[in-house]
Amino acid sequence: MRSSFAKSIYVGAAVLGLAGLSAVTTTTASAKSYATAGAYTALADKSQNVTVTGTNAIYSKPGTVKGAKVVASKATVAKLAASKKSSDTFYAYGTKTTNRGSVYYKIVTMDKKYRGYVYAGKTAGTFTAGIKAAETTTAATTPARTTGYYLKDVSKNTLWTAPKNTDIHAKKVSLYGASKTDPFTVDKAATKTKEGSLYYHVTDSKDSSISGWIYAGKGYDTTITDNTKQDLGGLSLTVAANAATSDNSVNVVYRDASTKANVGTATWVDGATTSTTKAGDPVDAKAVNTANQSLVDYIKAAKPANYAVASDYTVSAQYGTTVYVDVTATATSKVALKVDNVDTTTATVVNGLAKNATLTTKDVTVSGFDATTLDGDKTKNVDLAKVETALEAATLTGTKTYYTSDGTAYHYTFALTSKDALAKDNSRAVYGDTLNAYYTATLKLGSANTTSSSDGWIA
Repeated sequence: MRSSFAKSIYVGAAVLGLAGLSAVTTTTASAKSYATAGAYTALADKSQNVTVTGTNAIYSKPGTVKGAKVVASKATVAKLAASKKSSDTFYAYGTKTTNRGSVYYKIVTMDKKYRGYVYAGKTAGTFTAGIKAAETTTAATTPARTTGYYLKDVSKNTLWTAPKNTDIHAKKVSLYGASKTDPFTVDKAATKTKEGSLYYHVTDSKDSSISGWIYAGKGYDTTITDNTKQDLGGLSLTVAANAATSDNSVNVVYRDASTKANVGTATWVDGATTSTTKAGDPVDAKAVNTANQSLVDYIKAAKPANYAVASDYTVSAQYGTTVYVDVTATATSKVALKVDNVDTTTATVVNGLAKNATLTTKDVTVSGFDATTLDGDKTKNVDLAKVETALEAATLTGTKTYYTSDGTAYHYTFALTSKDALAKDNSRAVYGDTLNAYYTATLKLGSANTTSSSDGWIA
C-alpha cells in the first residue's frame, strides 16, 4: 500500500510537470506571433507636416510586424518632440494598417535623419497617438520698410522656396543672373514655429522670376537710425562691398598718436561696379565705397573703438597702398542726475522726492539727449557748454507715480536748475569723469509712464 501510494504521487507529479511544460510551450508560441501589415498607401495630397508626441518609438516597419527594427527609441523620440529645431519636424507621407487594426504612418524628419513608421492609433486618417499635425510657420507682420534690400553675399545668402526645414520639398532658389546690386522687395514675413526665427519673402526688383524666403535676423528695426548697423540676417540695406584687390582698395592702419603702436586696421574698397583703376592710381576724392563713403569719411567711421580721428583729417592715397592714421585715445563721461530743488507748490505727495536725491535709470526716462557730447580725448577737459546744451534739449520724465493723501496721482518732470551751473560744478572734468547735473523736480498731474531709461551715460 505504502509503495503503491508513493508511486502514484510520483506519477501524478510527472503528469503535472508535463502539463506545466505544455502551458509554457503554448505561451511561448503565442509571444512569437506577429501582426501582418496591409498594403502601403501613399498619402499624396493628404501628406502633411507633423510632430511626434514622444510616446511611441519609430520602426523600420509597423512595430508589431515581424522584422521591425527600432529606428528611433522612445527616449530619442521624446527628445525630438521637445526639440526647438525645425529640422526635427516630421513629414507624414504614407500609411499601413495591420490585421489587428493598428494604423502606422511613415514619417521622415525635415533633415532626413530619421525615417520610419510610427503608431498613430486605430482609425485611418486621424492621429490619436504617436504624432500630431503641425504648422511649421506662423505668418508675421511685414517690415516697416519693404524696398531697398540687398543680398549680403549672393554666393552664400541664398533664397529658399520655403523657410528652410519647414517644408520637405523646400529647395534653394537659383540666383543665376542676380547681381549684388539688385534691390529686393519684401512682400511677406513668417516665423518658424519651433525656433521663432524670422524670415522674409523677397523678390528681385530687376527680375521677378527670382524670389524666395531668406533669414532676416531680428528684422527691420525703425528705432535704428544707422541702417548699416541693422541685423537683417542674409539681407543688407547697403550693397555688398566688392572683393578687395590691389586695383580697387586702400589699406588703413590706425596708430596711437602718443605711442605710435598699431591699434586697428581697415580696408576701404571702391564701390564702382565697373572700374578701370589700377594699383598706383590716385584715389579720386569723389570715389566712394558701397556705403557711399569717401576714403576720408570711411577712415573716420571705421576707427577703432575708444579712439578718435582729427575732425579736419584729410589724405591723399593710391590704390593698392597703405595709409597710416594717427588717432587719439578717447573716453566717455557719465552724468549723475541730482535733484537740487523740489517744487512743492503744485501738490503734496506721500514719499515724494527729496533734495539731493540721485536719479537712476529706474527713476527717469530721457529722450533727445546727444550722448556724443560726452565722448572726447581722455587727456582733455570736457566741452561742458556742449554737454549743457544737449542736456537742456533733452526731456527728462519720472517713471514713478506718487499720490496725494486723497489718492490723486502725480509724476515728476525735471529741468536743469540754472544755466551755466554745469560748467561751474565740473570745471576741471576731463573726458571719462562723471559729471554732476542738478535738476529741479516739478510735479505733474497724472500717472507716470513706467518705461525706464536704458541710457548707459546715466551714472
